Amino acid sequence: MEGLAARNMAALAVSNYPITVSSRRKMLKNELGFFVNVPRLQNGATICVPPAATGGGTDSCLAVPVKEDFADEEDYVKAGGSEILFVQMQKEKSMDLQSKLSDKLPRILASDGTLDLVVIGCGPAGLALAAESAKLGLKVGLIGPDLPFTNNYGVWEDEFKDLGLECCIEHVWRDTIVYLDDNVPILIGRAYGRVSRHLLHEELLKRCVESGVSYLSTKVERIVEASSGQRLVECEGNIAVPCRLVTVASGAASGKFLEYDVGGPQVSVQTAYGVEVEVEKSPYDPSLMVFMDYRDYANRRVQSLESQYPTFLYAMPMSPTRIFFEETCLASKDAMPFDLLKKKLMSRLETMGVRIIQTYEEEWSYIPVGGSLPNTEQKNLAFGAAASMVHPATGYSVVRSLSEAPKYASVIASILEQDNIKNTKLGPRVVPVNISMQAWNALWPMERKRQRAFFLFGLALILQLDTEGIRTFFDSFFRLPKWMSQGFLGSTLSSVDLLLFALYMFVIAPNDMRKRLINHLLSDPTGNIMPTYSLVISSSTAEKQKAKPLLFVSRNSSLHSSASWVTWDSINFCFLDGL
Repeated sequence: MEGLAARNMAALAVSNYPITVSSRRKMLKNELGFFVNVPRLQNGATICVPPAATGGGTDSCLAVPVKEDFADEEDYVKAGGSEILFVQMQKEKSMDLQSKLSDKLPRILASDGTLDLVVIGCGPAGLALAAESAKLGLKVGLIGPDLPFTNNYGVWEDEFKDLGLECCIEHVWRDTIVYLDDNVPILIGRAYGRVSRHLLHEELLKRCVESGVSYLSTKVERIVEASSGQRLVECEGNIAVPCRLVTVASGAASGKFLEYDVGGPQVSVQTAYGVEVEVEKSPYDPSLMVFMDYRDYANRRVQSLESQYPTFLYAMPMSPTRIFFEETCLASKDAMPFDLLKKKLMSRLETMGVRIIQTYEEEWSYIPVGGSLPNTEQKNLAFGAAASMVHPATGYSVVRSLSEAPKYASVIASILEQDNIKNTKLGPRVVPVNISMQAWNALWPMERKRQRAFFLFGLALILQLDTEGIRTFFDSFFRLPKWMSQGFLGSTLSSVDLLLFALYMFVIAPNDMRKRLINHLLSDPTGNIMPTYSLVISSSTAEKQKAKPLLFVSRNSSLHSSASWVTWDSINFCFLDGL
């Protein structure tokens, strides 16, 4: 849900950009009968696309990665897999309003000596961590390609205000609406904002400038350990940058620099294709942000390939006639192809009677979800998507990365300061392994791991549901108390809260969904986490939880229990009459 976009649909045509590799091109028809140039990708192939594809004024050539560029098959899937061409096109869009990092930040020089911290990756997570770390007095270097922020970000307004970033929101809807079927829509009662990519980039860059971050625009090839115990970040052009600690924030596909736990859950993918357009008339109220529209406008009776993937429409009306539409597959084991998403979106808009006058942007959003956690005994650190900080069940990650950057920077600074004191007393020595382990344990304490295990359970359930099952699931989800639903989306519920969340969902869900939940709990590997919860959550942890109001209401709105409060003196669930 964090990637947004746009595209022209004049004359109901789904245009495809001509893509050339060298001088050989093969013309094929796509499923809608429109011609598309399909390249035969070779190792190290350079693909040229016209300016409309990347937003620039001239043809652009993209160096498309191949499998051999990645650590393993899973790393390749995280990078884009079969959809990697579109992912690369999205990354290299031209964003003229965003400053170049190399124009604002001083270059990392050999005379700088050993840096305290090198952050690899220049996305929101990398810039935020670099700025916060340098603000604490660390000598910080930032390394990575000088690329702009190209994904659009949708956020809950209150969360961005808490981060002091409300100045980066370019449009706010005072409420958010969900359509699951033809019944009455659900108003969430929470303001939603669209983040300005330009303003967010400039704000994070300004913080890096003010805190004294230095920068090197290049590609990192490997991270090695010097004989002194320092880390050496080896880059293209035989450049090696020495530092005491390295944090990888270069996105989910960072397997060349990081080790991940073996035998963890398989990576799934959230894909979305969107268009920002001018229309004759918007089908939605421009004062409301459409968080999910799962209605079936086509009333399909015949199964098609694209209908095998449950999708919903996500829409941001910026005015009565300018709107961003995004067809989203919340999660699938194999990425739903962008061409199918595009076909489904165009079919949906045509059925809704939407006539597009002008197209402003097209976007391809690809978000790996789930997968294993990084190995917390390794010396290289990670942050953001590289550290598996993406919410497994929603795809959200930016707000969490921005909110945790100050805390993580503080932990890193404290660890390095303690090491300085030890070195002063004992003399120069090799940096010990446990320096990194302390930082890893701060990023992924046991409580965070329990929370993530619960989210993986939810992701595995979503992967099993068809469209009707997902509608039923979200019908129950959006009837939860607000502190529960908002906490789940924002990763702020404790493991104790999540147990209560599971109980409440079970109580208000219809019988068919209860059966699915029980079967999932008993049959899916992620279901093993639930008994574990009962063992690991101690009464001392529970006593810290405040009593929270509960009102259990059935689907016919009749009260099932006189119990309105649950206290956490011990882990005891109340029994509800009539269930």
